[in-house]
This record gives sequence, C-alpha cells and structure tokens, in this order.
Amino acid sequence: MLVEARGQTGKHQLANLARFFTRPGVDPFDEVEWERRTALIEGPDGRPVFQQEDVEFPKAWSQQATNVVASKYFRGPLGTPQRERSVKQLISRVVDTIASWGQKGGYFSSEEEMETFRQELKFLLLHQYACFNSPVWFNVGIEERPQCSACFILSIEDSMESILDWYKTEGKIFKGGSGAGINLSPLRSSRERLSSGGIASGPVSFMRGADAIAGTIKSGGKTRRAAKMVVLNVDHPDIEEFIWCKAKEERKARALVQSGWDPSLDSELWI
Repeated sequence: MLVEARGQTGKHQLANLARFFTRPGVDPFDEVEWERRTALIEGPDGRPVFQQEDVEFPKAWSQQATNVVASKYFRGPLGTPQRERSVKQLISRVVDTIASWGQKGGYFSSEEEMETFRQELKFLLLHQYACFNSPVWFNVGIEERPQCSACFILSIEDSMESILDWYKTEGKIFKGGSGAGINLSPLRSSRERLSSGGIASGPVSFMRGADAIAGTIKSGGKTRRAAKMVVLNVDHPDIEEFIWCKAKEERKARALVQSGWDPSLDSELWI
C-alpha cells in the first residue's frame, strides 16, 4: 500500500512502499518474452503511412498496440540511431525520470525504496495494467520541464487582449501534446455594439480562428493533431449559430468527399 506522508524534514515521503508484483534483484523486463516486429500503418490506398522495422515488443502485446506505441510514443527522428526501437527504452525513459524526481523531492527514504518504486511501476506499464496519458509518453525524459497533463481548462474575458492570449496559450498547450477546452460565453454576441461603434464579431467568429490555429499544430511536435473543445451557454444570443456551425462544416466535408477528396482523418479536408 502507498501512503503519502510528510516527515519531520517537511519533505513528502511514501510510507509502506512494499513490493507486490516484483521481486528484489529480478528485472520485470527479464520475465517476459520479447520479439522483433515491424510497426506498419497503411492508408486507405494501401500505402504505408508509418513504418518502422525491427522494433522490440513483448510477445503478448498486439500488433495494434505495436503500431500505436511505435508511431506515437517512440521518440527520436525515424531512421536515425537516436530513434527509440524498444518498449524497454520507452518505459525506462519515463519510469527512470519519474523515479529521479521522487528521489530529488524526498519521497523515498532509501535507494532500496526508490528501486522498489521503479520496478513496480515498470511492471504495471509492461503488463498493461496501467498506462500514462499521451503527454507523459511524449515529453517525460525528453523535455527538461515536461508538460504532463492531458487536458487544460482555459478562461476568457470580453476583450481583444484576452482573446489573443487565448490563442497563444492554446498554441503552447497543443505544442506540448495536450488538449484544451474553453467556455466562450463571456464574449459578447455578434448582435452587440463595440465602444468604437462597430459590431462585435461574436464567439463563433473567434472560435473559427482558434480552430484554424489548432489545425496547423501537431500535438507533441509530430504525433497527432491538436484536440480542443469549445462550449457556449444555452442562453447566449449566438447559441443557434454555435449549434449549426459544426453541422454546416460537416455538410461541406461530405460534399468534398463526394467530389473525390480523401475522407480519412489525416486528410486536409479536416484541417
């Protein structure tokens, strides 16, 4: 059982940290059967979208798991010696980094306790009993100060400065491999006047701008497209436009598909 406690030194410590899945002196990696595979993802036309040969995975892991992990979570330029090629490298990168943080933060009372934490966490990940979110796999052990949270909730005020800050903040979040959500209800509707005498653009207009920015940023640098959510209260004057805007975009997409555009999620159709 793990219990976090604060010792006399004021530092956090993990009390009663005992082995449950592992044995002292036995590496969890040595207790599973490994095999070499080819990670391959094909597009609708049958052409490889991603391919990495001679990757090392536990025999018990499926080909689907192999494809996802190799294409999304292995770090380093593809085709170079710096590229990760084994689940051993991936898990060790993350686990060793987290254990070192715990040691520096005073969470462990001894080297033996830290080693217990390392091996137990390694076992859980190796046997798929648990899994971290994507930003952890993307960034831990790579960045000096990694972004580890998967989702961020943002706020906004009814000012151009706040709107532009929102764009900037979301861009940084997407770059680190995370998603963001925001409620745009504080923004005045497209029927209201500005102090300059003009008419406000409305939340849907600014939402389209943020959507365009998200479409140009691949989360984690090159692993996936940005994920975002926008909410508008039902009593906002622009709620009807907000409800219909997605349906209209999907109609456009269907029309383009009928004209021969690629309907896959990696297509420019959805950017």
